[in-house]
Amino acid sequence: MFLSILLLFKLFFFSPDPKDNQKVPASIYDFKVEGLTGGTIDLSQYKGKKILIVNTASECGFTPQYEGLEQLYKKYKGKLVIIGFPANNFGHQEPGTNEEIAGFCKKNYGVSFPMAAKISVKGDDMAPIYHWLTEEKYNHYKDTKVKWNFQKYLINEKGQLVEVFYSPTKPMSDEITKAIEQ
Repeated sequence: MFLSILLLFKLFFFSPDPKDNQKVPASIYDFKVEGLTGGTIDLSQYKGKKILIVNTASECGFTPQYEGLEQLYKKYKGKLVIIGFPANNFGHQEPGTNEEIAGFCKKNYGVSFPMAAKISVKGDDMAPIYHWLTEEKYNHYKDTKVKWNFQKYLINEKGQLVEVFYSPTKPMSDEITKAIEQ
């Protein structure tokens, strides 16, 4: 009984460590992730720009935020890159394949910002980049949990995590645009 309670406590209050074969790099610029339509997204190419990382889903109430993300990307293209990370962790709202997700994003929202291949943003199979984003021991900012789809992480031009915006915060909100303009 005690062991069961201890295990439940650990599951609810501590993020699982990445698997041995998934080391978490020290810098955001050390990440290379698979692209949604193939190839690799090398985050080192974004040194000197702000990066907004967003976990996305095609069948979520927040899915229309793709439109705002695209507007934000176009408005700040010289100083900001947005990277979408499709994930099926919340309510099975991203059931599609990478190909289906890419088609959906292009057809419905004209997404032109980089999109990574589908990953997990929480749980035992959490992708290393999300360990970096959510754990202070890696990001040197604070511990967070991904609460739902379209949670946004802002990284400054020096590669430091500086802000977390939860799902209800719209991409073109004053809160986000002011953080980008700083």
